[in-house]
Amino acid sequence: MDHGSERDTPPGRGAGDGAEGRIPLAVVVVDGDGLVSHWSSGAGRLFGVHREDAVGRPAADLLPVSGALSDDLHHEAMPDAYGPYESFDGPGPDLEASLGGRTSYPTAGRARLFPHTDEPPGATKGDETGDETRIDVLWWAYPLVGPGPSRLLVLAADATRLREERGYDDETAERISPGFARHTELPASDELERRLPEILPNMSPGISGRIVAQILELGYPVLEFSQFDRVPVTPYWGVPRRPGRSRPEAVVPQQRTAPMIPAGAEHELEYAAVRERLEFLNGVSSGIGSSLDLGETIREVTSAAVPRFADFAGTHLRAAVLAGEGFPDGPPDASTVMHRVWVEHNDEPGRWDDTVPVGEAFAFPEHTPFYKCMVTGEPVLVPRVTEELANRISGEFEKRDLRPLITGRSLLIVPLKARNVVLGFMVLMRRPDRAAFDDMDRTTGAELAARAGLVLDNARMYTYQENVADTLQDSMLPQVTPRMAGCDVATRYLPGTRLGRIGGDWFDTIKLPGSRTALVVGDVMGHGLNSAAMMGQLRTAVQTMAAMETPPAQLLRNLDDLARRLGENYLATCLYAVYDPIRGELHMANAGHIPPVLVRAEDGRSELLDLPTGAPIGVGGVPFESTVVRVRPGDRLVLCTDGLVEVRGCDIGEGLAALCESAAHPAASMDDACDTIIRALNTHGGRKDDVALLMARLNGIPDDHVAEWQFDADPREVARARCLVGDRLLEWGLPQAVETAQLLVSEVVTNAVRHGGGGRVGLRVVRTDALLFEVTDDEPGLPAMLGAGPYDESGRGLRVVTRLAREWGASATGHRKTVWFEQGVTARP
Repeated sequence: MDHGSERDTPPGRGAGDGAEGRIPLAVVVVDGDGLVSHWSSGAGRLFGVHREDAVGRPAADLLPVSGALSDDLHHEAMPDAYGPYESFDGPGPDLEASLGGRTSYPTAGRARLFPHTDEPPGATKGDETGDETRIDVLWWAYPLVGPGPSRLLVLAADATRLREERGYDDETAERISPGFARHTELPASDELERRLPEILPNMSPGISGRIVAQILELGYPVLEFSQFDRVPVTPYWGVPRRPGRSRPEAVVPQQRTAPMIPAGAEHELEYAAVRERLEFLNGVSSGIGSSLDLGETIREVTSAAVPRFADFAGTHLRAAVLAGEGFPDGPPDASTVMHRVWVEHNDEPGRWDDTVPVGEAFAFPEHTPFYKCMVTGEPVLVPRVTEELANRISGEFEKRDLRPLITGRSLLIVPLKARNVVLGFMVLMRRPDRAAFDDMDRTTGAELAARAGLVLDNARMYTYQENVADTLQDSMLPQVTPRMAGCDVATRYLPGTRLGRIGGDWFDTIKLPGSRTALVVGDVMGHGLNSAAMMGQLRTAVQTMAAMETPPAQLLRNLDDLARRLGENYLATCLYAVYDPIRGELHMANAGHIPPVLVRAEDGRSELLDLPTGAPIGVGGVPFESTVVRVRPGDRLVLCTDGLVEVRGCDIGEGLAALCESAAHPAASMDDACDTIIRALNTHGGRKDDVALLMARLNGIPDDHVAEWQFDADPREVARARCLVGDRLLEWGLPQAVETAQLLVSEVVTNAVRHGGGGRVGLRVVRTDALLFEVTDDEPGLPAMLGAGPYDESGRGLRVVTRLAREWGASATGHRKTVWFEQGVTARP
């Protein structure tokens, strides 16, 4: 640098005279470990290393960390008017010091860069000057502070290219050196703040904004041309226009008026601009679609455009897409309701919130560019929204004034399509001080929308399939009554974390004659719709056989035969238990399922019940055994599927032990007890299978709440039955239930006397939350409801039972049948 010229130049000279300079910049961000975290396309072109090869490598291996030009860079300290500086007397500033974190202030310098070769620079051709292979690099280094891993920002440019473009063959003919200036002294200082985030690849606006703020505070990067011109450095993204186009050319200014783009350079720059847009689209493609969640995908798609491509982006979707329903029917029209699902912008916070709130749903008016894009499925470009157009658009919307927000902006509306059907559209806008959208931007925006539409459709289809799976799963799980005769029941079901979330786990409780309750837990092997369909078939079969009072072992044998008839790949495990609250017994049979846990109320001890395991349903040829376990009132039975106790990499014994321990934990209610088990066994984070959990508190029924009688098959016994029932209800303090109970008992006992095969007739009354009546006779044939004419004397008994009883049913076992009905404690009017 010419020392004398610096002394002769007053402070600040050239700061306002030089035209705005735009040079291709290499932008590199280095983290605290000295590794490259961001590498722009300009850095790839300057240093010859692709972004994929650079990110994660030590910056010292890629950047010109040593060898600042000794003679060329010798200068005196710059005046304070030009901001922070580093004075030096010998080799000048060293980038290695900044990379090593040994400087807390910005530095700038020049370095000579030789291409990576297997031989040292001294062995190459032309080693005296290195003119044939060297690159002279101008660099600026900014230390970064604050949250996040970024610790250094490096900007670099090709000094050789600048010298050639300025028409000098000898680098000593004119000195070009980097420096700093206060950004308030440069009219174009806002260019860096606006442009730099656009070329920082894969960096969020928040992080890039923090970096730019620090750059502007530490000093604006400038180029000094012999100290007569001080030109601000601003990155550019665009194509230098051929003569006749309106957009100003992106150039580095020459000495006042000389053209700065050499002949033949336009094609290279145009290629660079196209490549930059392709890199932008590739970055968008890798940044969106990271989740199949529709809401997250919408936010990713909208945020991808700001600030690199636009200053405002708003996404609108059809209601069917947003709801995760089926594919929209036909093209949109004037009646199609669009939902504004997300808005992203870099204006001041809150500016758009009141006028274009997220979540608003409405039909877009005709004669607007939004409607045109929606119905044609083609991008709509408005280079500048004039006052006239802004008035016309704003006039189509009631109760809102869009003019202050859209006037002077550049507007691009692109459709979001999938399978040639418009799912919605995206509104993109640029501020008036930014270059307007052009035809190349229209193409880029259309490609952005095409990729976004595909990702959104994938998320929509996934959401739709999730809704279908959840609906199917919910429809197949029973609505369990929390209070059964002699027991309380609580259940939990957790869908698996695998794709689809639908599996073959199920549980059930079935009311049986004799105040008994069947408790069932099963697990179809595999996942998906096939497993869910098999689960539905097996569950229906279990309910049918249970209602027929099929013993547990026989039920599993029948279920095994059914599974083998349905297909070769039908495999499932099942545990079937019948609780008799009057006898205090559990009758259980197991088909390859994990054993149940019984928690004793007497001492709180829990144990795994030792049952014959049996083979899974569908194997065939393996006998099933039934086991009787005596229980006491207050004991708790815990049944679950293996998804609760099995974790990949862990022994199932550990899970069963944890199940026993958590089941024994005291709890205020059955629901609390289930939640305790889920929390205890779901903390490992490795669960992928679905989980079914059923807990039953076996309360039993006291002996004094059960009354039993036997009657002869004599019509006169009907009156005695009525009398005995009335007396017992009075003893229980239920006078309001006597009249209805006597009428119903009279009808059912009369049927048993008349059609019961001539044997003895049994009558049992059980008091729980309701009154349960059971009448047994020797005729296995189930009763049928008959049609009775106005003059018939019989055939109305079961109709009376249907009308007055809360519910009723019948079952046959061997050569006997039982007809039962329930009556609420409060008699019906």
